[in-house]
Amino acid sequence: MLFEVLSWHNPYLQAVLALGGFYLVIINKRLFWIGFFIGVIWFWWIALSFRYYDLTWMIPLVIIAIGLVYGIIFKIAEAIGSLLQRAFSWQIYPYTNALFLFLVSYIHPFNFNWYIPELALLHTPFGVDKLSFGLILIVLLLLSLCSFLAALIAALLLTAALHHYTPQPIAPLKISLVTTHVPQDKKWKAAYRKKIIETNLQAINNAIAKKYDVVVLPESAFPLFLDYNTPLLLKLLQLSHKIAIVTGALHAEGQKIFNSTFVFHKGRFIILDKVILVPFGEEIPLPKPLAKWVNNLFFDGASDYSAAKTPQTYTIKGVTFTNAICYEATHPLIYHTSTPYIIAISNNAWFIPSYEPLLQNLIIKYYATIYKKVVYHATNIAKTEIIR
Repeated sequence: MLFEVLSWHNPYLQAVLALGGFYLVIINKRLFWIGFFIGVIWFWWIALSFRYYDLTWMIPLVIIAIGLVYGIIFKIAEAIGSLLQRAFSWQIYPYTNALFLFLVSYIHPFNFNWYIPELALLHTPFGVDKLSFGLILIVLLLLSLCSFLAALIAALLLTAALHHYTPQPIAPLKISLVTTHVPQDKKWKAAYRKKIIETNLQAINNAIAKKYDVVVLPESAFPLFLDYNTPLLLKLLQLSHKIAIVTGALHAEGQKIFNSTFVFHKGRFIILDKVILVPFGEEIPLPKPLAKWVNNLFFDGASDYSAAKTPQTYTIKGVTFTNAICYEATHPLIYHTSTPYIIAISNNAWFIPSYEPLLQNLIIKYYATIYKKVVYHATNIAKTEIIR
């Protein structure tokens, strides 16, 4: 993560640091505090979102709670290792620790899947797939034996974990990715709505002037129920004869509210609703009575967003894209569609200032690498880029 913050990469230094970090976890008998500080350092920024619910006082409590969740997960792994060590009367904990590191990315507390140790291998000569990661963990176990033969086998296995990745070709369309700069505390206020709409329309017109095929605006770029705003809808439909427009906005069906992508093309539009909701941001991942109590206590009785059932795709000028809205772009489900191209839209203003946008892009790159995809990522405030 430090290298992402510095925007500087040295693949060999990063490889040494990554392997060194994994090794320290493998040989450590006490894992609680490792898990606690991993949780705090990786995810402290989650607490920043509470600023916008007038719950600033909860920020330190949330950070500690995050640390405790991951500390407990690591402590469970430690306890399993201790039990097995007593049962077999030999030092088995390095093997259970290595197995835990291999499996921990499948453990999603409250459906949150952003802890992936293999991210440390991005921008290194090693592969980030599970096979490469497993080989690296075996190498570290062999090195912990401190024998010449084990070191020789480790060297051979390490070469098998090397991987040269060739990025996938980009889509045969000229795509404009728009970065907006709307602070979260202003985004949903009526006083700023007119200015936000004007800025978005100007970005679309700029893309038309530069002869782009597609213009992509971020998640909730239009902070309103777009399907109920007839004048704006008609304006976007008119512009869609000159350029395909992909933008985020809200969508309502009866009492259900959706976080959606609107795609305007050749005078028509379609709505693609978000499939994977953000835990505690768009849904409370608890049993319904408890979720309702949490919403009433902390979020003024707000209801959870509704979700679509399956990932959705759309086609522009013969090229098919998978739709992804913010958190979805970091979930493997989105990468299982047949198209090689994903258009992702995000609003990172919730977590600024922090390195959350960098972590999000790292996870997107991780999945784009594994599944051989190209992700066009348009964001509010954070870095907009093509990730492959």
